[in-house]
Amino acid sequence: MLSDADYSGNASGARRAKKRSSGESPGDGQTLRSSGRQINVRVKRTNNPPPGQSKRKATDTEEEDDQSEKKYRKCEKAGCSATYPVCFASASERCAKNGYTSRWYHLSCGEHFCNECFDHYYRSHKDGYETFAAWKKVWTSNGKSEPSLKAFMADQQLPFWVQCTKPDCRKWRQLTKEIQLTASLAATYRCGMKFSNIKSEGPDQCSQPEDLRVAEVTDSWWHSMLILPPLFKESPASPFLAAYYPDCVGMSPSGSPSNVSLADLRADHCRAVQPQIPGLCPYFQPFYQPNECGKALCVRPDMMELDELYEFPEFSRDPTMYLALRNLILASWHKNCKEVLTAQKCAQHIIVRGLVRVRCVQEMDRVLYFMTRKGLINTGVLAVKRPLLPERYRSKNVVIIGAGASGLAAARQLQNFGTQVVVLEARERIGGRVWDDTSLGVTVGRGAQIVNGCINNPIALMCEQMGIKMHKLGERCDLFQEGGQVTDPAIDKRMDFHFNAILDVVSEWRKDKSQNQDTPLGEKVQEVKKNFIQESGIQFSELEEKVLQFHLSNLEYACGSTLDQVSARSWDHNEFFAQFSGDHTLLTKGYCSILHKLAEGIDIRTKCQVKTIDYSGDVVKVTSSNGSQWTAQKVLVTVPLTLLQKNLIQFKPPLPERKLKAIHSLGTGIIEKIALQFPYRFWDNKIQGADYFGHIPPAPDKRGMFSVFYDMNPQGKQAVLMSVITGDAVPSLRDMEDKDVVDECMKVLRELFKEQEVPEPLHSFVTHWSKDMWSQMSYSFVKTGGSGEAYDILAEDVQGKVFFAGEATNRHFPQTVTGAYLSGPYSQGFRRASRDTEVDVVWFQSGQSGAMSQQMEDSHRRFLQNMMVNSIIDEQGARMLYQHCCETHNMQHVPDKMDKFIDTINSKLQPIFMQIRKGMSEDSGEQHYALMDFQWCKSQSK
Repeated sequence: MLSDADYSGNASGARRAKKRSSGESPGDGQTLRSSGRQINVRVKRTNNPPPGQSKRKATDTEEEDDQSEKKYRKCEKAGCSATYPVCFASASERCAKNGYTSRWYHLSCGEHFCNECFDHYYRSHKDGYETFAAWKKVWTSNGKSEPSLKAFMADQQLPFWVQCTKPDCRKWRQLTKEIQLTASLAATYRCGMKFSNIKSEGPDQCSQPEDLRVAEVTDSWWHSMLILPPLFKESPASPFLAAYYPDCVGMSPSGSPSNVSLADLRADHCRAVQPQIPGLCPYFQPFYQPNECGKALCVRPDMMELDELYEFPEFSRDPTMYLALRNLILASWHKNCKEVLTAQKCAQHIIVRGLVRVRCVQEMDRVLYFMTRKGLINTGVLAVKRPLLPERYRSKNVVIIGAGASGLAAARQLQNFGTQVVVLEARERIGGRVWDDTSLGVTVGRGAQIVNGCINNPIALMCEQMGIKMHKLGERCDLFQEGGQVTDPAIDKRMDFHFNAILDVVSEWRKDKSQNQDTPLGEKVQEVKKNFIQESGIQFSELEEKVLQFHLSNLEYACGSTLDQVSARSWDHNEFFAQFSGDHTLLTKGYCSILHKLAEGIDIRTKCQVKTIDYSGDVVKVTSSNGSQWTAQKVLVTVPLTLLQKNLIQFKPPLPERKLKAIHSLGTGIIEKIALQFPYRFWDNKIQGADYFGHIPPAPDKRGMFSVFYDMNPQGKQAVLMSVITGDAVPSLRDMEDKDVVDECMKVLRELFKEQEVPEPLHSFVTHWSKDMWSQMSYSFVKTGGSGEAYDILAEDVQGKVFFAGEATNRHFPQTVTGAYLSGPYSQGFRRASRDTEVDVVWFQSGQSGAMSQQMEDSHRRFLQNMMVNSIIDEQGARMLYQHCCETHNMQHVPDKMDKFIDTINSKLQPIFMQIRKGMSEDSGEQHYALMDFQWCKSQSK
């Protein structure tokens, strides 16, 4: 019958305490320290005693061939505290146990094996060689690291350690070598637990002292004395990372089984194919696959990101332990995002031999808190019973102004963290620019309703949490002409190519242009088109011109404005960043169902118009129009950009000039919608199951009127169409009655379906966002002469007291509900944490879950940071490289921006990296990691 080997103060760990002979124990039963050092016992290290000192006489219980003067050898590893090591392996009959050996092999402080056990496995004529050779074959087949004997011992021979699950015990115990640790055993283990169908445990086993070596594991220096990093077996991350070498992502090559052949893995490596994991939402892809880049909210499983290095500098030299923990946490969360992920749940899946498991479990809390603060886990619509974070990571109270997507997201996350939150909303409803209408028999969004790119999109995550199905929008969009003709797909394809070629020329033009050289996008498009026609001699037909106008109307829909107001230099500034990819979907139940779930249990005060925000004192005072007042440590402002531009909220003192300039450098776009309910689906036969169809405008001045029609119940029986009004058509709509707008839309539909009778609509509605007092806009865009940097400036806090969120503060994902959601709890402005003082609010992530490391410009900056701080290049070299990277990869090179970057390195980053370097030896380590960064930088830029 097997039981665990937990003994009081026993450094050998794997054997029961018993009466020892002097040849078995270095101190005749004296207490051993955790590393095997002996208390108050003098031991001779040579065969001959020094002059004047005689041998001690053996006791009657000692065997005649044992002598108390037996030689001992301490561990020769510099810094190891084990004066009297103990062999954990006991593989050879001649094992030194806790006696003398010609050499001790160090794995950690407290874990060694003797030379005799080394020979037992290493020498080809020894009994253990075949075992080692078989393991080595598996290791070399699956892994990349050296299959050394030390790696074999750590992977196969070290005993497991497990923690008692009793709340009043929680002691660590060493299991005997025969017992294999599993997640279920780790989840249920109790001191003295039996393993042969006997469920009871000893009555007082928990009272037995914990092995003293466990206390050493918590010391900061212990990790630096590890010879090999921990490699997890059966990690939840294993199915996600089958295309990687296991030992490069924190997993054991011998304990990460895969049914995929190496040939298939290599093929997938080249194609960056996502693994198919049963039961996993296909939109959950938290890890980059090899040769993959540019995907939002995705991490490299084999490399720490810059913010992770700042938080965990001790892992900068060897990040394996951190990567193993982080990858395990991410995989566990995406396998079950409907429940709060705790450190206890994750710790059960840490399957690794040796005392390092104790350290991994201890580090789990830190990593889990960090990833929770960063918004990678424990996010969405979760409602928690206990705060997700300790008190040091949260503020006492926060006032949030605005109950739109960003405000509700921030409120939910802050409340889950344990912060007291109150939300002030001027409207009678929540949702802001999200407003669903069900009056037509189906849900039609007066505002947003489409999710653009579902992979890793937090909207898709919340739909999964709530069990909401999203309708995947097909790619087919037939273009109908007035008169009823269907446009030849070849013409559509050819004009789509020309349209994109025009935009490519605009992108090439702006490479060396500064802000004061900017021009309206509409003018630049017409200029490029004119030059193309003159140089090529190609003339577009009348129909081709109309198709081009259709594509321009789509561009105005994307920008939210007429092209004459949009910056040609920065109209697509966010495309430099990793974006959400994958399917575009329609939320048939609307966004409001998600926002109402976010709002559950939150203190929301509707019909509360905020008039002033006074941040001149130690606390912030918020006053409403009726005189009500709230005070808080922090205030988060999430109102639409138009309200800031029109000064509907008075700030005391006024906002900094830099922020005011950014506020007015962005445009406020308007998109209006019309929805029509019919008695039957008259369009079905013509569009043949498509989700939408296009309307070719009869003239350029008509291109914004009803350019696309969406079927709002594509798989049902409800007959509802929705269309949009964009660009120059929006101003004309303001002076029209709703009935007149409906009549205009019906004229268009009857032209598109001229061959059949189009019935009168039963019901309809038309939006008027431009007249909505609390919106006055749809979404933001960069005006001519502006830049994407304005989004970052808008996101900056003021004096650490007033913070800002909303789609207009999200440079990576503006103009979307996703961007608004991410700007709330994960805004750059909320990165106001300090380890020396109480955290102001929470430690929020930079640029939405590591987006900074996914974007090319920032990947180059990370590389330059490492190069500069490690004195590989100087400032001038950094400037030259930075400019080269910008020119090579079509990025905006701004000298002033580079100056700020250099100053940031010198003032803030260098001390951090210098501290990291203190633990580095003067070998090729720095060059190795600089090379890794360079290789990674190149892969990101492909």
